[in-house]
Amino acid sequence: MGTAQHSRTPLAGVLAANAISVTGNSLTLIGVPWFALETTGSPGKAGIVAFCAAVPVVLAAIAGGPVIDRLGRRRVSIASDLVCGLALAAIPLLHQTGALRFWMLCALMAVTGLFHAPGEMARHVLVPDLAGRAGTSLTRAASLYDAVARGARMTGAAIAGLLVAFMGPGTVLYLDAATFAVSALLVMATLRGVPAAEPQRDGPRLSAARYRADLREGYAFLFRARLLLAITVMVMVTNGLNQSWSSVLLPVHAKEHLGGPAAQGLLVSVFAGCALAGALLYGAVGERFPRRAVFTVGFLLCGSPPYIVAALTDTTAPLLVTVVAAGFGAGVLNPILTTIIYEQVPDVLRSRVAGASTAGVLLTTPLGGLAAGLLVERVGLTATLLGIGTAYFLATLSPMVFPAWRGMNASPAPTKDEDVSRTEPSTPAPVPGPAGTPPRR
Repeated sequence: MGTAQHSRTPLAGVLAANAISVTGNSLTLIGVPWFALETTGSPGKAGIVAFCAAVPVVLAAIAGGPVIDRLGRRRVSIASDLVCGLALAAIPLLHQTGALRFWMLCALMAVTGLFHAPGEMARHVLVPDLAGRAGTSLTRAASLYDAVARGARMTGAAIAGLLVAFMGPGTVLYLDAATFAVSALLVMATLRGVPAAEPQRDGPRLSAARYRADLREGYAFLFRARLLLAITVMVMVTNGLNQSWSSVLLPVHAKEHLGGPAAQGLLVSVFAGCALAGALLYGAVGERFPRRAVFTVGFLLCGSPPYIVAALTDTTAPLLVTVVAAGFGAGVLNPILTTIIYEQVPDVLRSRVAGASTAGVLLTTPLGGLAAGLLVERVGLTATLLGIGTAYFLATLSPMVFPAWRGMNASPAPTKDEDVSRTEPSTPAPVPGPAGTPPRR
């Protein structure tokens, strides 16, 4: 596979581990809402479960960046997967013994949210270093990372829909726990000895003052880039709306109109498959086109149309056609934003900036599922779908309206690692492009 200085094994290991972890996420995405709906019978309580799972993700992202570097990205990824696997396995186990209470379900989902975000972030920020070791360009590595995740999401959604329909959501959660264990083993085996994956040892010991300084450094970088701030605000809004769709609106729509979880699994799987194709296509030819135009069209396609079509139809076929177009649109988004963060943020700051930007874009996700569940119970599913679809459309117009987005097409001006002190807080100058966390669909 090459020498230690030029090897594809670490990158392949991270891609495989992330694919398996994302497959597990797809199982959770379908299994947990149906588990909540079947055990409680309430869209509102399903929204509360989604809220409890999402709040800790935001808290972990806000505070976790400096800790990831100090503990080591490899260790954080392994520990994250193991804890998430144990928490998910406990849900059906407690249910089978008759000991599961609603508050326990909420608490266990909160544990998965708290530990999942640092593990995903630890793998994500390793990609530039691993791409260099593999001799792969950043754009291609970012597109490959997203394409592999999309493919895993497609497979996981299809499997989850069928398993929930024929074997129940408890079986899905057991399989989800197993995927986290396999992901941990892959990271343990393939990232051993990779310097970027090991703890930082050349700086001062972590103290409360040092931790606060590291945290401020990430947020300072985030707020100094106008385009980065624009991306963070836009994706913060759309992520909250996405959460309402995945955790409440689509499961309820599938239950009331589409025939059950198999239809939901089909829709999520087709969306992910088309997003995979979009990501691969962008990786092959995307560098020829202006990023801003591709990003805007992609977001308009994948944003409001599924909500509007779901509100206007009670059959699967029109929504299936819609998610095909939406998937292709979504596929180009993550490679663009991931390439931008890799170009603009030096490795020494990457975990801190990624933590700050992830916290920003996930800030509304706890409210998305909660608000959607309450709205469905108060005003009905159709009105909720139309209202949220309209809000999504307005949010996706921002790249065409605000001048800050013009910087998306600017030539990268990467910051060198040696320009940033590992022992003293830096004061980053404004950069022409952003460091952004990809939208999560």
